[in-house]
Amino acid sequence: MDALATGLDNLLEVPVLIAMAIGAIGGLIIGAVPGIGPAIAIAILLPATVFLDDLVSLVLLLGVYGSSMYGGAIPAILINTPGTPVNALTTYDGYSMTRKGDAARALSLAYSSSFFGGCFSITTALVCLVAFGPHLQDLGALFGQRDIFMAAVLGSVLLILAHRRTMAIATLLFGIGFLISMVGRQSTRGITRYTFDIEYLAAGFNLIVVIVGIFALSQALNLLTGKDADPPRARLTGGLFRGLAELRKFPGVAAASAGYGTVMGIIPGVGEFVAQFFSYATARGLSDNPAQFGHGAPAGLIASETANNAVPAAAMIPLLALGVPGEALTAMMMVVFFDAGIKPGPDIFEQNPDFLFSLFIALLCVNLLVVSALLVSTRAIARMVLVPNRFLGALILILAFVGVFSIRNSFVDCAIAAAFGFLGFILRRLEWPLVPLVLGMVLGSIMVDKLTAGAGKIRTWTDLVDRPVSGFLAVVVVLVVVATIISMILERRRRLA
Repeated sequence: MDALATGLDNLLEVPVLIAMAIGAIGGLIIGAVPGIGPAIAIAILLPATVFLDDLVSLVLLLGVYGSSMYGGAIPAILINTPGTPVNALTTYDGYSMTRKGDAARALSLAYSSSFFGGCFSITTALVCLVAFGPHLQDLGALFGQRDIFMAAVLGSVLLILAHRRTMAIATLLFGIGFLISMVGRQSTRGITRYTFDIEYLAAGFNLIVVIVGIFALSQALNLLTGKDADPPRARLTGGLFRGLAELRKFPGVAAASAGYGTVMGIIPGVGEFVAQFFSYATARGLSDNPAQFGHGAPAGLIASETANNAVPAAAMIPLLALGVPGEALTAMMMVVFFDAGIKPGPDIFEQNPDFLFSLFIALLCVNLLVVSALLVSTRAIARMVLVPNRFLGALILILAFVGVFSIRNSFVDCAIAAAFGFLGFILRRLEWPLVPLVLGMVLGSIMVDKLTAGAGKIRTWTDLVDRPVSGFLAVVVVLVVVATIISMILERRRRLA
């Protein structure tokens, strides 16, 4: 409980409160503008975090992460254009409700569902910290180098399998990211790899520079080379409070969706899309009128928004407990941990418990702040959907280059970011996923470092899985792969039949 009190005190510092407000409101606006999204916003903000206090930096990024999906529901419901990719499922029923003249009701349902999902996930994490906090330090004894290596392998497998229709492409991009992560001096043994006598590459590729290029610059090029859309103007009439009580009419859907979001957030490489799929399918199965789904079903909207907002807090758990990011956004936050000298992993529960409480309480405050702001400012924020794409592209381009240059005052960093931006632009045009490339760099670095550090105890391949945790994770990897193969075979047979 002392750690909880200290965590609260840390959040009451003025710079932290300012960062929380800026992150929450900024993420809300960013989510409401189609074409930006939290990944691009966080990529742009990352260079600035170098000059900020560690808690201030993370609260700022968490604010953007936790609030952007709220904002992304606004254009999804009003103009059938998701503000962030994870709001795509919201368009199915949200926009249908708008066409029926229930835009305010749809927005209110989206806000209340998002708030419930976020609070459910955060509360679950906080209860676990309070109840099991004194025992969580024992995780350090359970997780050795080989165990964390196998956890990273599991995250890699789940990431690739999550891209069901583009599994070969995801594997290729993950492998490219893995190779990029090996450039430079290996920290454990001091071996220089793949530098080709280029001095800049001796330290490897800066992850912030790569992330800004892959996400921000590629999207800027995408917007600049596209056409300015002329989205239809949706009328927003009626109060935004009347749908708040409607969530209570669907307790089963809300609870199941929040549970899916929390569980899927904890599993590395899964995230919002899988959580939404299960939530939406469950809501449809529980409905007395499944034909209404996709045509304005309130339960469908609740399932989508509850699930995707339950993921952010849960996704922090594998990052904090194992040091294994499950997706691009938590991988970006991992950079801030490293810059602050905080090493995510089992030891963090013993060394920085107050820091953990600060992060989750900050997420809870972000949810409260965002809902309060939305109920009074939705009409103003809704106008953001009319910002021209090319203006957004130019703005992102300028901010990204300024951010990259400010890290080390290096034009070489800008050139590297531009190269990765062009690569990301090509991948976007090919409709290939960007996340496997970035997570290939992050997880690849973890796997190489942990495997090298534990190499002294490895004589045969069975030594990798001779510990309880690594053995269990290896079994999970095998089961997941076998289950996926069986599922693909059955699906192919159904198609042929």
